[in-house]
Amino acid sequence: MEMILGGKLIDKAEKIEVKNPYDGSLIDYVPRGTTEDITRAITIAEKGAEINRNLPVHERVKILRTVAEIMEDKFEDLTKTIYLESSKTIREARKETARAINTISLSAEEASRIKGETIPFDSMPGSEKRSGFYYRFPVGIIAAITPFNDPLNLVAHKLGPAIASGNAIVLKPATETPLSALLLSKIFLEAGLPGEILSIITGYGSEIGEALVTDERVGMVSFTGGVETGREISKIAGLKKLGMELGSNSPVIVMKDADLEKAVSSCVSGAFWAAGQNCIGVQRILIQEEIYEEFKEKFVDKTKSYKIGCKADDLTDMGPMINEKEASRVIEWIEEAERLGARILTGGRREGALVEPTVLEAVPSSAKIDKKEIFGPVVSFYKFKKLDDAIAKANDVDYGLHAAIFTNDLNAAFYAVRNLNVGGVMVNDSTDYRIDSMPFGGVKQSGLGREGVRFAVEEMTEIKVVCFNLD
Repeated sequence: MEMILGGKLIDKAEKIEVKNPYDGSLIDYVPRGTTEDITRAITIAEKGAEINRNLPVHERVKILRTVAEIMEDKFEDLTKTIYLESSKTIREARKETARAINTISLSAEEASRIKGETIPFDSMPGSEKRSGFYYRFPVGIIAAITPFNDPLNLVAHKLGPAIASGNAIVLKPATETPLSALLLSKIFLEAGLPGEILSIITGYGSEIGEALVTDERVGMVSFTGGVETGREISKIAGLKKLGMELGSNSPVIVMKDADLEKAVSSCVSGAFWAAGQNCIGVQRILIQEEIYEEFKEKFVDKTKSYKIGCKADDLTDMGPMINEKEASRVIEWIEEAERLGARILTGGRREGALVEPTVLEAVPSSAKIDKKEIFGPVVSFYKFKKLDDAIAKANDVDYGLHAAIFTNDLNAAFYAVRNLNVGGVMVNDSTDYRIDSMPFGGVKQSGLGREGVRFAVEEMTEIKVVCFNLD
């Protein structure tokens, strides 16, 4: 499949293979983009930013609504592309396609809601004759980088708000999963988006990433990925806006008064969705000691019933990880935890890129899996006596994206909300719960800024103050 440069299909002699993680079969080839392609795309985007800035809002709205309509018509094509190139099962891919359509639809709505406010300049003595307001204007060029775990919806979260707010965008999708991004970009062009506004450059991040984020013509870098890459971008990007979602090590607190069936079902799904390759996936479950054994038994039983394997089978609960290298790393982390004293309650083995859903207990704080983001199908159990102890353990990591608590006690719920140091607290849902209109982001090493369409639009615009001296 060709990449998109300024709205035009571009092929190159050097290719990158895109393979199915389940069986390693070849799906397609994409061009191996270069720094010259990035520079050219940004040059075209300068014109694209001017075009989109001057597009009437109703035209942006029409384009985005048309994109959503075409996505509905091509629902099965988008879904097939997701499950072929990513770790997701066909059921997971269908959900992602539906969410991506919602993301673009929300972008169409938010395009007409970019507002300012009047400013009471006469609240300051000496400014009685002054009157004015502020409004938002587009940043200009957005450089976006997306990961492999949500290859369509996370691209939609970059393209939709960027175009809704009047910007041009140059996006580099994950090397492992570029096809969904390219398919979506073609839909944008089919919907009538002026080509100069959009470029999708495929290639290796190590070869083209620096050229994308350091170019002084770029007004904002929007990045979803790992902490180390995020740190490097923040060092080299220069004076421009940064939006980053960098992952988590999400904790769930289960109180003794919780609905156990609901907590177990929600947390099993939250831990093993997309083979655990989920930035808000459940990684640590803190269980009050009175119900620890009962919760453990129910959770392990449900985990053992999970069907893993062929992604195309509607009955499959979990597919492979993105590649064998990542699967091998997850097993190494499990084995390290076991050497340090952790107990494996179920799972802990792999076949190729398939890693069994794994449950651990007695994980020591010295184990990588206790403090870092595993990004795989592994969850750890911890026992606690008092809520304060659980909150202290939940906060004892360098991440703070989502946390959750299961309880029927409103006082306990609100106490946890106030004291969990995260960007979002889910009450009686797992950390995996998200809708695409909510503000999404975290604290500490989980990132900078917020996504969620309205909030991304705010990140991708600047405020301009206008004041009239009417004396």
